[in-house]
Amino acid sequence: MSIDLTVVVPAYDEERRLGPTLDAIREHLDASEQGVWELIVVDDGSTDRTAEIAAEAAAADSRVQLIRGERNRGKGHALRQGVLASRGRRVLITDADLAAPIEELGHLDKALAEGPTAAIGSRARPGSTIGAHQHRLRELLGRTGNFLIRSVAVPGIRDTQCGFKLFDGDRAREAFAASRLRGWGIDVEILQYFRRAGWQVAEVPVRWSHQQGSKVRPLDYVRVLAELTALKARAVRRADILVTLCFLALSFALYSGRWTSPGDRYLIDSMQDQNQWEWFFAVTAENVRNFDNPLFTTLQNVPDGVNLMANTVMLGLSVPLAPLTWLFGPALALNVAMTGGLAATAVSWYRLIVRRLVPHRGAAAVGAGLAAFAPPMISHANAHPNFIVLFMIPLIIDRALRLCEGTRVVRDGVVLGLFTTYQIFLGEEPLLLAALGMLLFAAAYALVRRDVARASWRPLARGLGIALAVALPLVAFPLYWQFFGPQSYKSVLHGDHANNSPLAFLAFAERSLAGSKDTADALAINPTEQNAFYGWPLAALAFAIVVRFWERPVVKTLTVTVLGAALLSLGQKFRVPLTDIVLPGPWALLSDRPLFESVIESRVGMVCAPALGMLLALALARLLTPRPAPAYRYAGLAAVAVALLPIVPVPLKAVDRVEVPPFIAQGTWRHYLDEDETLVPIPVPDAAHAEALHWQTSAGLGFRLPGGYFNGPWGPDRVGIYGPSPRNTSNLLREVSETGRIPRVTPAWRAAAREDLRFWKAGVLVLPPQPNDGQLRTTVEALVGRPGQWVNGVWVWDLHGGS
Repeated sequence: MSIDLTVVVPAYDEERRLGPTLDAIREHLDASEQGVWELIVVDDGSTDRTAEIAAEAAAADSRVQLIRGERNRGKGHALRQGVLASRGRRVLITDADLAAPIEELGHLDKALAEGPTAAIGSRARPGSTIGAHQHRLRELLGRTGNFLIRSVAVPGIRDTQCGFKLFDGDRAREAFAASRLRGWGIDVEILQYFRRAGWQVAEVPVRWSHQQGSKVRPLDYVRVLAELTALKARAVRRADILVTLCFLALSFALYSGRWTSPGDRYLIDSMQDQNQWEWFFAVTAENVRNFDNPLFTTLQNVPDGVNLMANTVMLGLSVPLAPLTWLFGPALALNVAMTGGLAATAVSWYRLIVRRLVPHRGAAAVGAGLAAFAPPMISHANAHPNFIVLFMIPLIIDRALRLCEGTRVVRDGVVLGLFTTYQIFLGEEPLLLAALGMLLFAAAYALVRRDVARASWRPLARGLGIALAVALPLVAFPLYWQFFGPQSYKSVLHGDHANNSPLAFLAFAERSLAGSKDTADALAINPTEQNAFYGWPLAALAFAIVVRFWERPVVKTLTVTVLGAALLSLGQKFRVPLTDIVLPGPWALLSDRPLFESVIESRVGMVCAPALGMLLALALARLLTPRPAPAYRYAGLAAVAVALLPIVPVPLKAVDRVEVPPFIAQGTWRHYLDEDETLVPIPVPDAAHAEALHWQTSAGLGFRLPGGYFNGPWGPDRVGIYGPSPRNTSNLLREVSETGRIPRVTPAWRAAAREDLRFWKAGVLVLPPQPNDGQLRTTVEALVGRPGQWVNGVWVWDLHGGS
């Protein structure tokens, strides 16, 4: 016999109300012309008379069935048994307490008849009524739990846990057969299944009243979250886990020279950047520990201090990693940030490519590997964590694409605002470059697919407005502090050689398998700024891919993005290779604009990495399908191997670190400084001499320094420079350090030195062993008028007599 409706009632220790519930259901079904129906009671191992009551009902009415469990296994297990035993064209599940009266079935029926495959009762939709409320605390906990559940698992559904749901029978049996959860999380698991299958779910307002003796407890919402977390973990594909492990292994291999002993190894190509970044992590952790302002410090550049928000301290990472910094030091914390952040960036690109471009896991992994481990990224891996920890950028791109779809504009706009806020605290310049790349992509796609652009611009504009409204209040004060607070500056000048040469895109970076230090040094300003160097084989392969797949709109768009970013990275002017011809570059249109004026223009070339990775993923996905002839496939795979092999990264160069002088390491410095005085290293710390920052972190930030390595203002125009504003004495000592020439110290020089030492609040001068240290000692003795003392591995001048 064909069954029109199956009602499934899970029951555990319900002897007091099961009888009246079954009677009410039977009477309503008979009276409401539901057609042929069946009622299945699933006893979940009750310890009272629940099963007997259900058996009596089954004996009195053949349309009632009892499924009896030997022990209690949870609501999810009971529902699965009941639904899989059902035969109805429709399946209604309802709790044994009938908190939502059976009369509400008519509302669900009406909604289901309009096309959805499921109609679920909701206490949160407009039009619902609550007859008897739960206790206020219980209700608050329930709402909080429900909010977390729907945010994590099924966004857009306001009430997942109401136990009154009507399903299309065949789809319900398919979903419950695929389910795994045994507890309260079964509701969410089934709704997730419907959503992933593309089956429409209608949320219908119903009457609902709290019933005494409810089996739902506030902690059950926590258990639901735990079940969903376990379910999510089990749903992860093995291929995704393998790809993640490969990216992590590659990142570890890259930093293998430091992982042997993070505190004692130094990335030599980082110049002074590793010292600076370890100091950033240390000072952030100290500010967090003491509840100090994380946007400013006077530990460097006494007396003016350092605007930390105007220096990329990456509060988005250095704050969460503060406990690690406290326990194991800033060297390890920085290593974790760079190693884990680079791997996370690769995984994030991988997820974006799989979700938006090609479903083939292998092709997506290779494309994401190029995006995250391209030569420019490896160059910045030398202690530029803000340019390699970019895992938020693909998430921001994906959220912007969701806005274009226009399905959940408000929610996606809010999430985009939060993502953007967090990226600002990871790195503003990478966000600016990503926005520039997204703008190139969007403009090109709008030209190629005008129909998509017309349909997308309104939800995109609305969502961007919402994102801006969310982000601005969160970042307003930090940005105000950055641009207008103490030690803020207007722009940073990088000189006339901060652009890419056209030849740099065809050459190989130093840390590539086919790289050459001499070639890279000739085409980049330093080892951390090799921002192109993709190699001619990859350029040739990209050209072949574009020609082969030119008919695809996304290929045209990615091509425009690559070429646009490459052209912009050439700077305001560039020389045509092998000629003396100098041409204006398109960067001249942006170079004097706010924000862009501080960008190193060669870094725009980094935008090419993910775009090239996506082109490569598209081509590989085509090659790895069964369609191409074997000869074509093998030739294509060989071409990919030839293009990628030369740019495979080799481990970064790490050397033994310069030892901290015993005068610092053993705490001898404490005997020479009063509370408000500074320790003045010779030469005074700057961007080229920042080893004293390592002294400071080794000493637990116990003393303050004049000068330092940071971005700060210089002159009346507050132009940004690297390091402190020049002073007579610091300039003199730097010149002696670099040239080895001893100057003639005049009374004017001594007067200037006295003024500078007062300005720095100097308590002691410290000269460690270094090149030209004899000439430096002679100069300092002439400036202060007395010889220094050799104390614990350094020359010391006690400026107030010592103790």
